[in-house]
Amino acid sequence: MADLASYGYRIARRGLFRIGGGDPERAHRWTMAQLQRMDKYRWMQSLSRKVVGVVEDPVRLFGLDFPNRIGLAAGMAKNGEALRAWPALGFGHAEIGTVTWKAQPGNDLPRLFRLPVSGGLINRMGFNNHGARALAARLRKYGEDAEAVRANLGYPVGVSLGKSKLTPLDEAVADYVNSMRVLRDLASYVAVNVSSPNTPGLRSLQDKGFLTELIAALRAEAPAMPLLVKIAPDLTHGAIDDVLAVCREHDVAGLIATNTTIERGGLAPSEQHLGAEVGGLSGAPLTVMARDCVRYIAGEVGGELPIIGVGGIGSAADALAMIDAGADLLQIYSALIYQGPSVVRNVAAAVRDGS
Repeated sequence: MADLASYGYRIARRGLFRIGGGDPERAHRWTMAQLQRMDKYRWMQSLSRKVVGVVEDPVRLFGLDFPNRIGLAAGMAKNGEALRAWPALGFGHAEIGTVTWKAQPGNDLPRLFRLPVSGGLINRMGFNNHGARALAARLRKYGEDAEAVRANLGYPVGVSLGKSKLTPLDEAVADYVNSMRVLRDLASYVAVNVSSPNTPGLRSLQDKGFLTELIAALRAEAPAMPLLVKIAPDLTHGAIDDVLAVCREHDVAGLIATNTTIERGGLAPSEQHLGAEVGGLSGAPLTVMARDCVRYIAGEVGGELPIIGVGGIGSAADALAMIDAGADLLQIYSALIYQGPSVVRNVAAAVRDGS
């Protein structure tokens, strides 16, 4: 059945990549609409689990129980769509968002570019989302608090928080805190996204002074919330050290490494021209860069802070290498687009079996 899922997706992808004249964002909207249908029907969820071959590999981190170590990275379900579909596709958690306090349309089109030969994506979405209050209302459909949401869905749901584009940098802390206030009772954990390259000035919030103020304010707003910080792969070791110092000081639960990169290494010759597009690069070209970042962090924290490894995980070998580098959980995004749900099963099984 699992092989059938892989074969079926290879056929379906041909049509999927032609939707809207090959427009990736229109294909994404169509796919999310289909997954929302699965979200409504239990029989579709049950069938999906059987066809895909869901891997059970329970682990406990951040005080949360994860059915397996593979999660959906932020960016796919920006508004918390299809939350029952993700576990049916084999994921052990989902990180939804990035969500901002103010609803916003994101950057101008086009803003998403496939690099199929390189196995990557370039995006400059700009945190397009319906806003934190709309996300809170959606989560309440599954339960009145985080425990009820988690019990209803059967897996942890994290929320990635970002800064609203129209909010000045000197008001960024209040912007994040407003989002935390409406979501703190509903999310399993919160990821602080200060590392997207697509919101002007956002990455400056990784600087020690800004980050200290931000994390302290979020911790004060939600003392019991597992709080994670997502960092850019482009940081120097010295800048990572500053982030780690802030995390230790303010009881951050863990790190997510990494976000997309502004570098353009690893592109196939036939896709070099797409490297001129502004935005963050994800997928296979990020594999080594993200893994090296995880390895450095793991060496510095010595197991003190759990790490979610994300970036270019597209095979069992990639997953095992990221675990060997020091990651405790993994997240995928680009590989799901190119390979379909079979990649979730493959990497989850490899991590479980160690081979």
